[in-house]
Amino acid sequence: MTQKTIVFSHANSYPAGCYRVLFERWRAAGWRVEALDRFGHDPRFPVTGDWRRLRDQLIHFIEHDVKPEGQVALVGHSLGGMLSLMATCRRPDLVSRLVMLDSPVVAGMKAAAIAVAKTTGLIHRYGPSKIARERRHVWPDRAAVHTHFAAKKAFARWDPRVLADYVDAGFEEAHGQVQLRFRREVEAHVYRTLPHHLPLLLRLRPPQCPVAFVGGTRSSELRQAGAAASKKLAGDNWRWMEGSHLYPFEKPEETADLVLDLLG
Repeated sequence: MTQKTIVFSHANSYPAGCYRVLFERWRAAGWRVEALDRFGHDPRFPVTGDWRRLRDQLIHFIEHDVKPEGQVALVGHSLGGMLSLMATCRRPDLVSRLVMLDSPVVAGMKAAAIAVAKTTGLIHRYGPSKIARERRHVWPDRAAVHTHFAAKKAFARWDPRVLADYVDAGFEEAHGQVQLRFRREVEAHVYRTLPHHLPLLLRLRPPQCPVAFVGGTRSSELRQAGAAASKKLAGDNWRWMEGSHLYPFEKPEETADLVLDLLG
């Protein structure tokens, strides 16, 4: 009997190891779970306009590392959800179902505004790209990392197990210090190249499999992007999860169970 496989894709700046609690829940339910550790750090698949090479990295991972016996279920958070959608449109033969975790499709005037900001360079100077470039990236040890993030309001809402996994999977020792594993210049470049072409892609190559979307009730990212295009894509498979854009870290087990329900 062919084992059911989930291929998971992470959010920008959060390596796959941060989602360990979700993975264990899915594996306990009988799924094989595979996840690419970090997007954008392999020189063969750099961050480029509209994330097309990152999409190719996901497809390459499925074909050459996962090597599934049949189709896979794609699940992705934020960046990972959009890459999973792009991969589904590009290679519908690989995918049986898609679940997007607070990965809003930007459409209409908002997509046009992003295109202008990218063309004029304004996207480099403001918003998450600027924050990512300037964020702290070095600490004396892992204890200091944990203390630093545990004191932040957003991270204080995380499940303690997830925060511990972030300290473990998101940082590495180097030169006698501890630094971010997901390089901040890569994170910033991901934000600068946010896709604005998804509405056109969905018209030309709509997904051939069921698509589900789980939005965070307090997600500022979903509010800013707008939910209309994502609701149209998901249809009856739209769900809400209490929490912010990072609800998979705030409610990992509830998120994992909802995904299992949507995968049927």
